[in-house]
Amino acid sequence: MTSAIRVQQVAKRFGSVEALAGVSLDVRQGEFFGLLGPNGAGKTTLISALAGLVRLDSGHIEVMGCDVVSDYRNARRQLGVVPQELVFDPFFSVRETLKIQCGYFGIRQTRARDAWIDEILENLDLTSKANANMRSLSGGMKRRVLVAQALVHKPPVIVLDEPTAGVDVELRQTLWQFIRSLNRDGHTVVLTTHYLEEAESLCTRIAMLKAGRVVALDTTANLLRRFSVHALRLKLAPGVMLPPPLASRAQEKEGAWSIAFDQYSEIEPVLAELRANGCVLEDLEIGKPDLEEVFVRVMRGKEDRFPSGVGADARSPSSVGVTG
Repeated sequence: MTSAIRVQQVAKRFGSVEALAGVSLDVRQGEFFGLLGPNGAGKTTLISALAGLVRLDSGHIEVMGCDVVSDYRNARRQLGVVPQELVFDPFFSVRETLKIQCGYFGIRQTRARDAWIDEILENLDLTSKANANMRSLSGGMKRRVLVAQALVHKPPVIVLDEPTAGVDVELRQTLWQFIRSLNRDGHTVVLTTHYLEEAESLCTRIAMLKAGRVVALDTTANLLRRFSVHALRLKLAPGVMLPPPLASRAQEKEGAWSIAFDQYSEIEPVLAELRANGCVLEDLEIGKPDLEEVFVRVMRGKEDRFPSGVGADARSPSSVGVTG
């Protein structure tokens, strides 16, 4: 099967800044793929290269088998990109904006086209704003229109670059419900986000970038299992201190203590130590591994549970290679 996106040894410099340093990865058709990393990691540069907006120094990229340089027109037709920045034309209404976007891809006016525009407007809760001028919309509404523009030509591959940055909870829920339905229908989705709980709940596989390199690539479940640990979170009564044996392995955050453990059988000895020292608890919580913890550990280079720094999915001979 042709990969939805194939990135091979991609490198790009902006002066002295190495934005991409030999990135290689494959995104499979129908996948919901996460592309994570801190600011400056190279995510937006990679997306810009996908869309043909950045000329690479080396390497090449394909979208649905079409090279983004030598076969730009067909590659671009396969791709819908929601940019991070709010970019809009202030002279048109929402509906006019979407019709013009259709024209960029050679989609003529038909009942089917207009019906699809109506469906997008309804799913993104834009119907009431269909005839409003773009200048009159709030920031959140403008971002909805950006999503609509990316979807209007029904691309098989959808790239979302921080699509929910600065938007309300209602839009997030509406947007993800719509994007999930498109993914179930076979659309490939690539997501970059700083809301790691979104990536954890939505993405089946995740690549993490740092300084222009892929430093982790695996299924979300494997990343959680290999990089993260469970934690017993304790809040002690005022003035109560942890016993030294526990304090040496605990971390304090926001007035509570966190003690990492691998097996649930380790909890009882901790509680017994607290009872033996007369420690009074105000609150106790057993925390499950989360992607935020994985992300912090990977970015800090704490891959002690996975010395290669790259997921097993990346090391498999039958899967994508990465540069770490």
